[in-house]
Amino acid sequence: MSRFSYLSLFPCFLLFAHFFTLSNAATFEIRNQCAYTVWAAAVPGGGRRLDRGQSWTITANAGTTQARIWGRTKCNFNGAGRGTCETGDCNGLLQCQAFGKPPNTLAEYALNQFNNLDFFDISLVDGFNVPMDFSPVSGNCRGIRCAADINGQCPNPLRASGGCNNPCTVFKTDQY
Repeated sequence: MSRFSYLSLFPCFLLFAHFFTLSNAATFEIRNQCAYTVWAAAVPGGGRRLDRGQSWTITANAGTTQARIWGRTKCNFNGAGRGTCETGDCNGLLQCQAFGKPPNTLAEYALNQFNNLDFFDISLVDGFNVPMDFSPVSGNCRGIRCAADINGQCPNPLRASGGCNNPCTVFKTDQY
């Protein structure tokens, strides 16, 4: 069993995960350490508003593949859970049922895959909007984080409101 926890003071969007045996689910605790509200999103999982210091727990079944967790920014939802987000919007829904619209920093995972191993990463394939940390505190895995101020360093052609796009998305080519 691996246990994930926050190891750095720099990233503001944190993922804590507990991976259990083959027949059990994995539990993820998503915590907002940003100075601003982040609307957490997960497929599978839905979505939730997280003010600074708040957390949200989701569970993923053993065998889950192509799963994502991300933070959305500057969202505005009505009582029915419909609205928009500046970054990471998922078809105007609070409870995401599909992946978010770029730019958004992604935590990706797949459970009980090749040799019954769990895989996880932080990806910028959909660009960047918030710093993120995904780190174990025990087991044989090392944590990962994306703590740089990518929005502040983003080249002008890749800038988007609230984030930085992936050049492949902007220039419609995979040469980058």
